Amino acid sequence: MPTPSLASLPIRRLTLRDQAACADLSEDRGWPREEHKWGFLLTAGKGYGIDDPDGGLMSACVVTEYGPQAPALAAIGMVLVAGRHARQGVGRRLMHHVVSARGTTPVTLHATPHGSPLYEELGFKVTGRAEMVLGRFVPGGPEPRVATRAATAEDLTAILRLDEQVFGADRTHIITRLPAFADQLRVAEEGGRIIGYAGAWPNMDTHVVGPLIARDTSVAQALITSLAAHTDRPLRTDIDVRHEELLAWVKVRGLKSVAFNSVMSYGITELPGDWRRRFAPVTVAAG
Repeated sequence: MPTPSLASLPIRRLTLRDQAACADLSEDRGWPREEHKWGFLLTAGKGYGIDDPDGGLMSACVVTEYGPQAPALAAIGMVLVAGRHARQGVGRRLMHHVVSARGTTPVTLHATPHGSPLYEELGFKVTGRAEMVLGRFVPGGPEPRVATRAATAEDLTAILRLDEQVFGADRTHIITRLPAFADQLRVAEEGGRIIGYAGAWPNMDTHVVGPLIARDTSVAQALITSLAAHTDRPLRTDIDVRHEELLAWVKVRGLKSVAFNSVMSYGITELPGDWRRRFAPVTVAAG
């Protein structure tokens, strides 16, 4: 039987049953398996993939849409092509499919230097940058003046209200999954009012700090400090480079710069919401 051409292989929706195959694909490209994150993305978003006739997945990605009815924004992440099928147009075909399926919905993604040329070819423009930092948090300096505590179910309404103001779109389907996804979810409050919140979720041997939403840098610092106090793992997070003060502070506290990603957008010149209070995403794969 002749081998079908790559262009004729169907693109299909992925489900949670594909979680292990997605992790295998990550491993094939030298990424961590990240099964916990794949499970979160496949349930909160829409996975797309192409099956390899020889078994497993040839290519995959996840699209996370925001907005209760017609999506106001979509984020693309985890774009992967198996090494044996690299540079054969597979990733371009999958990306073209998922972008076209969004219609007029603006699309965003975080691009590595390796992926940026493809996204530029598809019409994406660079609208920002994020810096990934990693390391063991070293306590020190003045005690945070902002009160922080573990979030409770009663905080959910206030967290959702704050998050929509800052993110610029409804993320209920993401936020309501955080208690099960994250090992920690903490809030900062002042006068009984929530002025920030942050999660820390397990990824391989680290805890990823995200989302990180805060009124200002001092609140963001208090939240990171409180998360670090409740874990013995290294911390990793992706901070908008415009938050220079926070980036300088986390480096003093022991985290080191390990990578930069370009924030790219299609159909929009600037992301919605208030970047001044949006310090880090849940994960770059979900925007």
